[in-house]
Amino acid sequence: MKDKITEKSIELFGEKGFNETSIQDIVDSLGVTKGTFYYYFESKQQLLMDIHLTFINYLLSRQEEILSDQSKSCKTKVFDIVRMLIKNIEKHGWDALIFFREIRHLNEEQMDKIVKKRSLFQHHLEDLIKSGISQREFRSDLPADIVTLGILGMCNWSYFWFDPEGRVPDEKVAMIYVEMILNGITVQKENGPK
Repeated sequence: MKDKITEKSIELFGEKGFNETSIQDIVDSLGVTKGTFYYYFESKQQLLMDIHLTFINYLLSRQEEILSDQSKSCKTKVFDIVRMLIKNIEKHGWDALIFFREIRHLNEEQMDKIVKKRSLFQHHLEDLIKSGISQREFRSDLPADIVTLGILGMCNWSYFWFDPEGRVPDEKVAMIYVEMILNGITVQKENGPK
């Protein structure tokens, strides 16, 4: 039942917003009582925190899998991370939208915890960009922190507009993004003497 409450809440928060969705709305849509809700969650805010934690922990876990693959180049890892973030919209679209749109409704302690985890994801990506620079896969004249923020900004904004059932599938969007990113930061091969 906890999973059902979470799933239905994600749907309602996504459609109506966190503030506009009451606990009564959630339990009515499931045909259960408020007592059932409070058996699993102390409050609507704790439910929102659970949604945030589940989402960011999943992203960190997937990122770690990608980064730990020693057989892949930095370029391939950047592609895999971007593809994972875009593909994630298809699998977890409402979760992602709630993660970015509703974070302002967490209390200070909860927000601090989530922001630290988001920063960890960013830090790991920045380290990957720095590795690519040191291995001469990426240009050294572009600051790794700004490149990282650019990648995350592009991917994160997609949660607000990307429609998995729209005219461009997630895989294609990921490929377009990566093409833009890698052609912008890849070391250009010389074509011979100038």
